[in-house]
Amino acid sequence: MARLFGTDGVRGVANDELTPMLALQLGQAGAQVLAGATNHKPTIMVGCDTRISGDMLANALMAGICSVGANAVYVGVVPTPAVAYLTRKHKMDAGVVISASHNPVEFNGIKFFDGNGYKLSDELEDKIEYLIKNNMEGVNFPTGTDIGKIDYNYNLREEYVDHSVESVPLDLKGMKIVIDCAEGASHYTSFAALKKLGADVVAIHNNPDGTNINENCGSTHMEELMERVVAEKAAIGLAFDGDADRLLAVDEKGTAVDGDQIMAIVGNHMKQRGELKNDTIVVTVMSNLGFSLMAKEKNIKLEQTKVGDRYVLERMKEIDASLGGEQSGHVILLNENTTGDGLLSALHLLQVLVDTGKPLSELSKVMTVLPQALVNAKVANDKKDKYMDYPEIADAIAKLEEKFAGEGRVLIRPSGTEPKVRVMIEGRNQEEISADAEALAKLIQDTLS
Repeated sequence: MARLFGTDGVRGVANDELTPMLALQLGQAGAQVLAGATNHKPTIMVGCDTRISGDMLANALMAGICSVGANAVYVGVVPTPAVAYLTRKHKMDAGVVISASHNPVEFNGIKFFDGNGYKLSDELEDKIEYLIKNNMEGVNFPTGTDIGKIDYNYNLREEYVDHSVESVPLDLKGMKIVIDCAEGASHYTSFAALKKLGADVVAIHNNPDGTNINENCGSTHMEELMERVVAEKAAIGLAFDGDADRLLAVDEKGTAVDGDQIMAIVGNHMKQRGELKNDTIVVTVMSNLGFSLMAKEKNIKLEQTKVGDRYVLERMKEIDASLGGEQSGHVILLNENTTGDGLLSALHLLQVLVDTGKPLSELSKVMTVLPQALVNAKVANDKKDKYMDYPEIADAIAKLEEKFAGEGRVLIRPSGTEPKVRVMIEGRNQEEISADAEALAKLIQDTLS
């Protein structure tokens, strides 16, 4: 059986790959592993996004939690970062989010946080998976008064809103902001937070019906938001994904601003205020080369990790960094929360607009985004990690690295989940790098397929 846990919990098509039975087993095994060592009756917080399958999976998961003698607190529809924060604040033994983030409605996922609000290590995930694959070997199923119970508390989302606005106190009176809530978990929290701060908020895609999450909206489909910002003559547009742990933005001219640019703007502002710990930002290898050039110019240290916000977070904890994230919009502000947080990212970005009085179009010039070309080569799965064993491929990569040295870069990365090798080239000329990426991907595909 393949590993259950991917880079961000257990995901699949709801009621097919991710069944109520699997959710029940994850509740049982997760409660046992995360709360089993406590000397009290453990309690696990559970929240979900707006998908129609959320109720089904959340109730199955909580039945599993209760069946091993743990209690559950169900907070309903809230952003993923809200569960991380509230789990820590209320001293829960663990937290669980039912969400598939930016994926279409038919998908769902289950991801765990420990009692400190951090995503689980591979070791803890493996322990949960072991119990499921071994039919809950050694797990006790109590009866009578020792069975767990569920407490329903839908008001805790207000605490997350309050925490967010108190973390970044702003006066947004007179500022018009368009938000795209992706018909997801931010439909209440982001709107409420910005209104509390006095903004004139125009919300789109904030009427979730269980079936429309991420449907041509949110951070993966920003065209409508770009047009609306210009039409409304707004100062900024904010695009969240389904579970609101990521943010992308749109400037007043209707131009998209990605996660790298947001981190560059916020990071430089934090450095000027003495809030950027060790003058360091943690990013992944997929961050634009322009980010590295910006960091060098601004005397900011850069730490790079492999792709995945969990790896960014691990490195941030290791070196005591306060800011890190991904180009896709997962931005972690570790002083205030333990995972990517779209709302906090938005408030920090707005703080720079307020403090400097500059429009986002000017602020985003802090870094030059170099053109990127990304091409996938379909290969035999057992060969995807061995591409450098083939001299013709190694020679072609070496020639491109020499060609783009100082003016770009070549990044080759086998997919973690698919039989593909990803070829990414950055440089000054889009046409040139696209042609080179296509040629290299074809060589890899022809050689390894």
